[in-house]
Order: sequence, then structure tokens, then C-alpha cells
Amino acid sequence: MGGFGRYLAAALAARIASEGMGMAVVLLALERTGSAAHGAFVLTAWLAPHVLAAPLAGAAAARTRRPRLFHAGALAGFATAVAALTFLLGRAPVPLVLAVAVLGGSCGPMVTGGLSSLITALVPAGPGRDRAYGWDAATYNAAAVTAPAVVGLVAALGSAGPAMAVLAASGALAAALAATLPYEDRGAGDGAGPVSGASRARPGPARSGRDGLAALWRIRELRAVTSATTLGFVGIGSLTTVSVLLATELGSPGGGGVLMTAFAVGALGGSLTLGRITSVEPGRLVRWALAGTGAALAAAAFAPSLPVTAVLFALAGVCDGPLLTATLRIRARYAPEEVRTQVFTLGAGLKLTAASAGAALVGLAADAPAAALLTGIAGLLLAAALLHTLTVPRESGRTAGTVAAGATEPSAGSATTAAGPRTPEGP
Repeated sequence: MGGFGRYLAAALAARIASEGMGMAVVLLALERTGSAAHGAFVLTAWLAPHVLAAPLAGAAAARTRRPRLFHAGALAGFATAVAALTFLLGRAPVPLVLAVAVLGGSCGPMVTGGLSSLITALVPAGPGRDRAYGWDAATYNAAAVTAPAVVGLVAALGSAGPAMAVLAASGALAAALAATLPYEDRGAGDGAGPVSGASRARPGPARSGRDGLAALWRIRELRAVTSATTLGFVGIGSLTTVSVLLATELGSPGGGGVLMTAFAVGALGGSLTLGRITSVEPGRLVRWALAGTGAALAAAAFAPSLPVTAVLFALAGVCDGPLLTATLRIRARYAPEEVRTQVFTLGAGLKLTAASAGAALVGLAADAPAAALLTGIAGLLLAAALLHTLTVPRESGRTAGTVAAGATEPSAGSATTAAGPRTPEGP
């Protein structure tokens, strides 16, 4: 298996562990304590550190002279926390369980944006890298489909404990694979490229977590995609709860899982097809994905039956599929080299936090008609598409398209100057 193939295996294994935690923790808490609320508190402790840990994790990754060890260690810490929760949840004092969840959740940014930031060191710049981001995005969608099914099946055959153990093993496999990836430690050379000979550049000076935030704000392309996707994920974060409410109103109380599975399968198909299109400028893909997902969900709000709703959810997933691919391409092109990992981890952390906020908001409005809630989600996604249209620089649509067609990509650090951001000729 080649270097990028091992990366995809590591990313899929890590993201299966991450995606399965929501269901497994609640099932295990219900099994051992009789209270799903106990699981919700543990899950909150697991998710809460993501946005706070993201800039710190990104800064640490940028400073370390042994990035291979750092990434493998972060994944090992993630897997260890899952394994510890498997034994402690419902048995140990609550403060200890919550502390373990916080520590494990602090490794979460390296499972999402942290891993994705490695692609620039594994795949040379150009259309091949754009396609690599399409495959990377597919691992998220594949994990979203696979993890709940694996957890549900193992729990049904045995109990929730073994289901959690499977997730811990998946995380451990990811750590082992990450330790074998063919990119150089910075202490052994320049460290910005893989051993295979992709172009390299010496890493810049050590940066603090604030530098990643500054880059997200100063560089207009990064600011546009981050603000738009963060707003969109306020809606996406509430989609699971709303799908359950909508299915209940349609006379199928257990149909919420069907709707979310349809969305996840559609997203996987979209990332493997539309997400691999490199001839379209990624900013345009972002807008199309957000608008298409919003339009499909708006139609689903008025669907007369569960089967029709499921078809529209699948269509929404297909539209959503290219969104992550396009977002990753934009981050890779415009993030300065010395803060690239911070940009990836911060972007992922902000989206996850927005999703958590969306879930909380829909919880407060759970008594409203489900169709109205789904219409609100669709409105947020359409507003996110409009926000990106209004904030992205007009020049980037032309210049980014040049790179997608195979033009030479300049160093990422050239995206900013002393006077502020500029739009390079071939970002």
C-alpha cells in the first residue's frame, strides 16, 4: 500500500472511531446507569474541548520537529481515551469519567483537520492533490455511514461495551498506520514534503495559536469559506434531531435513522463523484454545495411521505458531498505554510462547535413543527451560500480555476504580505 493509501486507511479508521462515539457513549451509559442523560454529559465533555484545543493542537503540530510522532501520539491518545471510557463509564466516579472524556476530546482536532493537513506533505501540488482531498472527504462520509452501523450491530449482538472496544481498536489502528506515513520529521531534513520527492519548503518560525486565527481572518478566501461553512453547520448540526421529529410526524417514529442514512449515503456518493471534479473552482463548489443542500432540504420539509423525504435527503447529501472537498482545497491553497495545520484544525473545530450549537438550538425549539425546523435549516444553508458569495474575493474565481487546470502553485505563505492579504496569480 502506497503512502497516500496508508493515509486514507488511517483517516478512515480514526474517523470511524470518532463518528461512532456519539451513539456508543449514549448506549453504554443507558446500559450501565439506565440514564441516557449521563451519556449526553459525557459526550458533551468529549466534544467541548474541540474548538479550544484546535488552535493549541495546530500550534503544537507546527512547532514539533517530529510531526510523525506527534500525529501518531495524538491518535494513540484518542484511542486510549476511548478504551478508558469503555471501562470507566458507569463504573468510576463521574468527575474522573468526564476528565478522561475531556482529555480524549482534546485529541479530536487531530482526527479531523489535523490529519487532512498532512496531505500537502504526501501528494504533490496540482490536480492530483485536489483529487486526494476528494478521497479524504470521502473518508468522513464513509465513516458517517459505517460507524453507526458497526456500533449498532455489535451492541445488538453483545453489548455497548464491546462496541466501544471496537472503536478503541479502530483508533489504535489509525495511530499505527499514521506512524508509517512517508513524510520526513523536521529534525531529519526540511520536513515539508514526503520522502518520495514532492516539492519541499522549509517550515517557518514557530507560531502561536493566535496566528492561525489571524490567518483565517486576514486571508479573504479563508475567511469566506470558514464563515460560510460555520454558519451552514449550525443547520447541519441540528439535522439528526430534526430528522427524528420529521419522521415521527410522518408516522414513522423509527424513520429518523433512515433519513440520516440516506443523507450519509448521498454525501458519500457526492464526494466520490462531484467532489473529485478538479476543473471547477473550489469556491464555486462551496456555493453550489451549500445552495443545493439547502434547496433539497427545503423541498423535503414539504414531502408527503417518508420514502419521498428519504429521496430528498439523499439528494441533499449528494449536494453536500463536495463541500468538504472544496473546503479542504481552499485551506490547502491559501493557508500559509507555517500555520497550515492550525488553519485545518481551527476550521474543523469551529464547524463542530457550530454543529453543537445547532443541536442545542433545535433542542430548545423541539416543540415547533418539524417541517418548520427543517425549513429553518435549509434557510441557514442558503444564507451560508449567500454569505460566501458576498465575502469571497471576485478575483479568486478566476485565479483558483487556473490552478485547478494545472498551473503551478506558489508557496502558501505568499498568500499574505506585510500590507495584508492579496490574491496570488495561482493560489
